[in-house]
Amino acid sequence: MPCCLKKQRGGIHMIHCAAIFTDHMLLQRGKPIAVFGTGTAGEPVTVSIPQRHCTVSSAVRQDGTWRVTLPPMPAGTGCTLTVNEREFSDVAFGEVWLAGGQSNMEFMLKDARNGTAELEQCRNSNVRYFQVPRNTFADDAYTAAWNAARWELPDPETSGTWSAAAYLAAKELAQTQGVPVGIIGCNYGGSSVSCWLPESDLQAHTAGHPYLQDYADAAAGKTDEEMIVEYDEYVAYHTAWESRMQKCYQEDSNMPWDEIIRRCGENRYPGPLGIKSPYRPAGMYHTMLQRVVPYTIRGFFYYQGENDEIRPDTYGTLLTMLIARWRQDFEDARLPFILVQLPMHTYADTPENGAWSRLREAQMQVYQTVKHTGIAVILDCGEYCNIHPVDKHPVGHRLALQARQLVYGERELEAFGPIFRSFVVEGSTLTVFFSHAAQGMEWHGEPCGFQIAGADGVYHDARAVLDGDTVRLTAAEVPAPAAARYNWVNYGAVTLFGKNGIPAAPFRTEASPLPLTAVCE
Repeated sequence: MPCCLKKQRGGIHMIHCAAIFTDHMLLQRGKPIAVFGTGTAGEPVTVSIPQRHCTVSSAVRQDGTWRVTLPPMPAGTGCTLTVNEREFSDVAFGEVWLAGGQSNMEFMLKDARNGTAELEQCRNSNVRYFQVPRNTFADDAYTAAWNAARWELPDPETSGTWSAAAYLAAKELAQTQGVPVGIIGCNYGGSSVSCWLPESDLQAHTAGHPYLQDYADAAAGKTDEEMIVEYDEYVAYHTAWESRMQKCYQEDSNMPWDEIIRRCGENRYPGPLGIKSPYRPAGMYHTMLQRVVPYTIRGFFYYQGENDEIRPDTYGTLLTMLIARWRQDFEDARLPFILVQLPMHTYADTPENGAWSRLREAQMQVYQTVKHTGIAVILDCGEYCNIHPVDKHPVGHRLALQARQLVYGERELEAFGPIFRSFVVEGSTLTVFFSHAAQGMEWHGEPCGFQIAGADGVYHDARAVLDGDTVRLTAAEVPAPAAARYNWVNYGAVTLFGKNGIPAAPFRTEASPLPLTAVCE
């Protein structure tokens, strides 16, 4: 953590800046800027940016924290930020987005399709990146990781670990808005929505109780020391197991999972759910997100939900609570929050249970219910038997489109494909009406994915015919249709698109509304 020392009567007085303040930092343009940290109570703090003729002073509060608020400033580069005697160089002003979620947001640029080509050209992207350390237990390694954390400039040698989706979105925003763009990567593979909420929120709504109960059951009868030893033993086992797995894939990149298990032994991931598990409820909220609060940002990109497939029916409630909590923590109730709706996904041996369909529905309902949100529909980006699709270009582009329309005033853009609006029944035909279809709709491949049901609730595949901004559905087995749905499967073909190349969002006409208790502004 950057600090400066003053030797005064009574001893050494310290001022620490929060770890996110480093050389090459990118500060949010056009908004009051929070600069904050810790120090000795009563110690004066002076923050200045000489190039902007700006100096603001304060003092460390009795609780050992301090904060200075700088006035809004325009975009630009080449600035210096000083905090007492500590000087940060190469400070820029532009747009700052926090990229939250789990592994598909974490997915690294070097591993993405065409990632090598992107890295070769990244120096001119005008993007900067701060990765929140993925250490979730406060020990020496945690402290060391935060001491080493810093804002990075784009470089082919080092930027390969950046979030591919977030980088590609930021690159497009930097190009279209003409300003530097900074990404705060705050994501962790395998994380549940419960990892990113405080305990108080999980306790406040029944949707959070099962996650807390899982932890209570796992920790029952164990001391903290026992849980730490148990998790450390798991880490040693899993590290060796992954090494054996990699050797198997080097031998045969398509080796079946059953054969992997036979050769490598039991896969114990994600390990015991105890005090040191990164997947404990509220763990990442406290050890990752809170370390960068209340850094001034423009908004959030959020790609998460895969690990909540076991509880899809309460996901929307918790996601809505998360949006409210993060906005409160970053002190702006209107902060844009742009979701990524999950793509198609399944494994060969996974039964069709509709869990991912319900997760997608929850994400769409949150977008349609909570103000100042967007949603990037990427239904067409899934890969069979691969939960980590490698092509992140559509994800980044659609995130950027959402931001450009929602935040940057490019109203002429169509950032969506067709979205279900309503339906009518005339005889044996059910007609579906779509919003965001003024540009026209088209089939990519043979029409499929639509089903209709009568009063008995039994769905049958439907014949689908495009007609303007509508799709007319019929099925011989359903002479009196009462409901319809589209791509209500974990994985299937995606065929209906807008003329802008963005797929129609999946839907069912009988969807239940999000509980009113979960709705926030």
